[in-house]
Amino acid sequence: MTADELQFFDKLPQMLPLYIALREKLDERYPDMTLKITKTQISFRNRHVFAMASLPMRRLKGWPREYLLVSFGLSHQKLSPRIAQSVEPYPGRWTHHVPITAREDLDEELLGWLDEAWQFALYK
Repeated sequence: MTADELQFFDKLPQMLPLYIALREKLDERYPDMTLKITKTQISFRNRHVFAMASLPMRRLKGWPREYLLVSFGLSHQKLSPRIAQSVEPYPGRWTHHVPITAREDLDEELLGWLDEAWQFALYK
């Protein structure tokens, strides 16, 4: 864990344990993954960004009060009640947003989506 990653959670430190759990799972699956930390998100990369973690910037109606937002990109829209929002910023690129509130949310369904995103980012 880098100092920049820790500093990212200064405003919402209670989300750090969820991030650590996510990071550990991603490190296991993708040992060649790299990170890019900015003010608004932590990007997980292979050749390109395949997933991001971010904190809520403002309260959205119907979303949890506190959460870690895990986002990922695919070539197609994935439909699930767990996906709070999906957008197609340009043709053939869908970004999906999943609010995570507990370790149990970091399950095989989410990790399967991240596996798809890893593959999509490698070969797009």
